[in-house]
Amino acid sequence: MKNVRLVLGSGGARGMAHIGVIEELQKSGFVIKEVAGCSMGAIVGGLYCAGHLDEYKHWLISLSRFDVFKLLDFTLSSQGIVKGDRVFKAIEQLIGYHEIDKFPIPFTAVASDLVARQEIYFRSGSLFKALRASVAIPTIFTPVIDGQRQLVDGGVLNPLPLNVVRREAGDWLVAVNVNANFPSQKKSIVPEVNEEKAAYLRMLDHFRTQILRFDSKAEETVEKLGFLDLLNKSYDLTLDRLTDLMIEMHKPDLVVNISRDACGIFEFYRANEIIEEGRIAFTKALEEKRYT
Repeated sequence: MKNVRLVLGSGGARGMAHIGVIEELQKSGFVIKEVAGCSMGAIVGGLYCAGHLDEYKHWLISLSRFDVFKLLDFTLSSQGIVKGDRVFKAIEQLIGYHEIDKFPIPFTAVASDLVARQEIYFRSGSLFKALRASVAIPTIFTPVIDGQRQLVDGGVLNPLPLNVVRREAGDWLVAVNVNANFPSQKKSIVPEVNEEKAAYLRMLDHFRTQILRFDSKAEETVEKLGFLDLLNKSYDLTLDRLTDLMIEMHKPDLVVNISRDACGIFEFYRANEIIEEGRIAFTKALEEKRYT
């Protein structure tokens, strides 16, 4: 048995792979002594430290594509297209109110303060306030206003917060990167929907691809990116560089990599598949470490 300081990175729905990694860590006899997370990594890590990861996992698995879209409370705010209140109310109804400083396992959620231009670490207070701030992806989720602070996704400054945990001699520092730059081996499985649901999804697709799309004068051979796609791809490049830098600086004992192509940011209806990706990636990383 070996103690682990676990760091879970940001990455939207790909962060469901963190659940598979945690399950395999426990199955392999590791003891998780501390968790730090950013964005979806904060959600999974926080619910694990609160003792409610199983309930959250089963809830995710139950979600259909239509259920996911119903949880997205769209807004016309210039600061983002999703408020995020609806999904967190659903999770709070599932597990109840929690305060971070009462967890049996130390936990840190990372957000970014746009005003002070610095990382913000939540180690006490309301779990859901911390998680809502940590997941506020710019242009997607509206920021969290906290006094003079304007909080957004921790991935803006630190998508893999390896510097946050209190590493001790003999502990393993384990990092889970769900933005790895290699192609996914899995194909997206899109479940069937009835006509009413299909009409609703077409409406959302129109909102995304038409209303938020700028005209482009690029050649037809070049992919024409919509407004959100352009921002998200640019954001991905920043995540890549910052993640690589954190891994190089802090040299974790084990890095579990999940392809950024594994699923889209809102594809939470693929929970079973992505959780399994986490299990497979952890097993592969551990085997490679044992033979090097």
